[in-house]
Amino acid sequence: VQLQASGGGLAQAGGSLRLSCAASGRTFSGYVIGWFRQAPEKDREWLAATRVNGWGPYYANAVKGRFTMSRDNTKSTVYLQMDSLKPEDTAVYYCAAGNLILSSIRNIGSYAYWGQGTQVTVSS
Repeated sequence: VQLQASGGGLAQAGGSLRLSCAASGRTFSGYVIGWFRQAPEKDREWLAATRVNGWGPYYANAVKGRFTMSRDNTKSTVYLQMDSLKPEDTAVYYCAAGNLILSSIRNIGSYAYWGQGTQVTVSS
């Protein structure tokens, strides 16, 4: 599976951005798709995940109520709508895919495929 993340950019605090993650190469169905981010000098952080044609999405507490993950199976694409952005949301955002169980969705090592990352910068 190849993943292409896009949609990052510059936003003001309180603003919104929508990230996209387009999958290709193998069937989209059945995979778990996750969103992660990594700020400078910090560990990569899990944000949200959903199983295509299955459960989810589930969210990390840091983004619950502000970020919304959705999917368009016809386009093999998942989205991350980010609202009420904060300067601390500044990071490189990644989408990832894998065949994993619910209890593993927060584990970076559980995802076999990664997109290239897209930069999100939120100014105060």
